[in-house]
Amino acid sequence: MSSSDTESLHRTVTLRRTDSIPTSSRVRHVDQLSEEALTRFLEVVEAGSTAVREDMELADGDVIIHTGYFYVSYD
Repeated sequence: MSSSDTESLHRTVTLRRTDSIPTSSRVRHVDQLSEEALTRFLEVVEAGSTAVREDMELADGDVIIHTGYFYVSYD
């Protein structure tokens, strides 16, 4: 595995509440996430934390609908 592969595995995703949805965003409801991604997403939301692992199958710019809108961005 190259160092760039290792670095990409260690990136984090930030979830932040938003009131608006960019027109370029893919909008997904929590019911559309895999069981593993949903579990991780809910853990982060319930803990009040914003950093989650990249392997949650979320893309930069996605908006996830849960109890509000959560915008996904990569750090």
